[in-house]
Amino acid sequence: MKAVALTAYLPIDNPQSLLDVELEKPGPQGRDLRVAVQAVSVNPVDTKVRAPKDKTESQPRVLGWDAAGVVEAVGPEVSLFKPGDRVYYAGDITRPGSNSEYQLVDERIVGRTPVSLSDAEAAALPLTAITAWEGLFDRLRISRHRDTEKTLLIIGGAGGVGSIAIQLAKQLTSTSVIATASRTETREWCLSLGADQVVDHTDLVNSVRAAGHQHVDYIFCLNNTEQHWPSLCELIKPQGTICSIVETKHPVNLTQLQGKSASFVWEFMFTRSMYQTTDMIEQHHLLNELSELIDAGKIKTTVTSIITPINADNLRKAHAQLESGRTIGKVVLEHWQ
Repeated sequence: MKAVALTAYLPIDNPQSLLDVELEKPGPQGRDLRVAVQAVSVNPVDTKVRAPKDKTESQPRVLGWDAAGVVEAVGPEVSLFKPGDRVYYAGDITRPGSNSEYQLVDERIVGRTPVSLSDAEAAALPLTAITAWEGLFDRLRISRHRDTEKTLLIIGGAGGVGSIAIQLAKQLTSTSVIATASRTETREWCLSLGADQVVDHTDLVNSVRAAGHQHVDYIFCLNNTEQHWPSLCELIKPQGTICSIVETKHPVNLTQLQGKSASFVWEFMFTRSMYQTTDMIEQHHLLNELSELIDAGKIKTTVTSIITPINADNLRKAHAQLESGRTIGKVVLEHWQ
């Protein structure tokens, strides 16, 4: 089968950073689905895993953690899907990724593709939607009951996770959403997704307070945790919660939250699959619920760029676009040649 892989960790402008390769078609076991991949999208995790380092792989390593396609075969323990089903998923970072014609993925982290979306439109969603959903409801524990008014600050509102988090918060909660963006086009994008207010993250504290908020109940940090840490501690309401998806290079001072009895939590959407947690199937359920919301017209896809076909050259272009730090929404690749 065709695939795009790496054997060395190189800058993305190096033609050897991602390579077109031929690999053996995998066989499903246990609860595995073998999916014929039709479209994939690129996320920051792809560029971080691929980032230059002094390491080589003895066998080609396939990246990619977002896909939409069709179930071609199933393992003997599969009960949720059958061959011919359209599916979308983010996958498992401990297994070969989606940048291949066929991929094995555990059915418990797979959802049914929204019937109203193309494969390319659907492939933009799984990783960011799972991250946003778990961040909002499992980590920040925002109530889905519409009986209390709370404020949510989303740092990085125009990115992949921010784009879906704004929509989920507005559709499923009574939370007032403040998103950050610093360019005209990103501000307009956040407002089009439902953000109540958009503020400038380059002067975060003053911007939030100028918008009328001394403190906020929840903060979802999707960009540069270390840079924003002092502002997060200043803006969080006493007994509030901060959640981040961005790792730190150096320790942050949690003591700054002590006086407010405020909480800090991480969201990493691969945790459930990495550790085979007992609630791993929750990702199946949330992806299916997301499909229903999309087909009901309440949530829209966040794809802003589609590249054809899926190959090493185009994936290098997508990685470079993401590394520029100016991407709005999601970049998707579709079709194999």
